[in-house]
Amino acid sequence: MDAHSAGRAARSLESLHSLSYFVPEVGERLVEVGLERGRMGYFAGRAAPMGAVNAGVVTATFFNFSPDAVGATIPRAWAMAAPSAIIEARYCGVGEAYVRLLGESVITSPEMAEAADLLSTAARGIPGVEGRPLYAGYASLDWPSSPHLIFWHALTLLREYRGDGHIAALQTAALSGLESLITHTATGFGFQKKFALTRRGWSEEQWNTACDSLRDREILDARGELTANGEDLRNLIEDLTDDVALAPWAALGEDGAARVVELATPWRDTVVAAGVFPPGVFGPKVRTAN
Repeated sequence: MDAHSAGRAARSLESLHSLSYFVPEVGERLVEVGLERGRMGYFAGRAAPMGAVNAGVVTATFFNFSPDAVGATIPRAWAMAAPSAIIEARYCGVGEAYVRLLGESVITSPEMAEAADLLSTAARGIPGVEGRPLYAGYASLDWPSSPHLIFWHALTLLREYRGDGHIAALQTAALSGLESLITHTATGFGFQKKFALTRRGWSEEQWNTACDSLRDREILDARGELTANGEDLRNLIEDLTDDVALAPWAALGEDGAARVVELATPWRDTVVAAGVFPPGVFGPKVRTAN
């Protein structure tokens, strides 16, 4: 299993993890345990496995969010709901969303059980928590018992492990969180600008100032598009991210990775077709497993 193939497999399954940030079931369950609607659910829901950490830790591990946006809800969220209650609520909401979107017949199918087994093999092949703080939080949780939640939990472990490594790659490239967001948007694969500004909490002025810095470094051109140097830099970041995320996929093997992608692709397509992700979220380019 080479790093590039492993990266394609991981990206092809991403929406089956990230639906957790958009489905109403998760938001409702988090409100029921005491959180406010909106960003608080996202920040506290995703960070809860690390415990009642301060805003600086969340900013550092989430990386491309405005510190002001994080600080508006963290650590206040921990006074409203305990991390353990938030974790339970989030997993409950994800489970309900999977049932609604995919149907009971898929949730209880041999294919779901097989995919869960394959992904858990990959996740259990992660070599350790060193330098992976967000992954370490999730790795401390007990495994769920239902196959569809085993699948999502394993996918989340793999995603956060990869994400921690991606941040290391971005820092190696000397990009700040905002600069990383801008350059990813410029690739056409990331969030569209309006969504990136709104969801990540940056102002137009902060965005423009960071763009000026990227132009000075010849990463962006006058139109805000990536220069040749910028494209090379983003490609290097993706290659390095694939390299440092290879271990669990290598443990699964090429045939196992291909099989789990084969099993999960129809579920991913169902989720996308259901309109889980708001229009205008992602750029015009789409990465696939092919």
